[in-house]
Amino acid sequence: MNRRNDVLLVDGYNMIGAWPELARLKEHDLEDARDKLLDMMADYQGFTGMQVYVIFDAHQVPGLGKTFKQHQLTVVYTKEKETADECIERLCNELIARRRNLYVATSDMIEQHVAFGKGALRVSARELLIDIGQNRKQIEQSIREEKQVKRNSLDQNVSLDVWSKLERLRRGGK
Repeated sequence: MNRRNDVLLVDGYNMIGAWPELARLKEHDLEDARDKLLDMMADYQGFTGMQVYVIFDAHQVPGLGKTFKQHQLTVVYTKEKETADECIERLCNELIARRRNLYVATSDMIEQHVAFGKGALRVSARELLIDIGQNRKQIEQSIREEKQVKRNSLDQNVSLDVWSKLERLRRGGK
């Protein structure tokens, strides 16, 4: 399936609360959990080709909100008095188009129904985590197969962790 034109809207704090690894990180440092989520979503975007937006709820924080690029992801902090759900609904209205699919990743049932009503496809936090895991397995399999071909002597000497870091650098990350 060609997903190059597709868009995925991710409710950031919903994923952090739903994914065990991120929930554990959040207990010690919320910023670390956010960074890990963004790293995971950047890898997912790189593998699938989807345009990924990660929305963080800042409705209790004064200010105008902000949107910026990180690892080629679009990261959105909502405006004052705007919840992540409201922001996702607004983005659904702005981004829905005929020649692409729009997915909303959240485990909030009400938000799933609202997004579905606007024409988006629903993805639960659990389904997205499973998809990310399957993509990682495919990447690891591809790396193993490439090592067997022995096209490049560097392939044999670089770990998956180093390849991941190099990929993040290639995408403009840290």
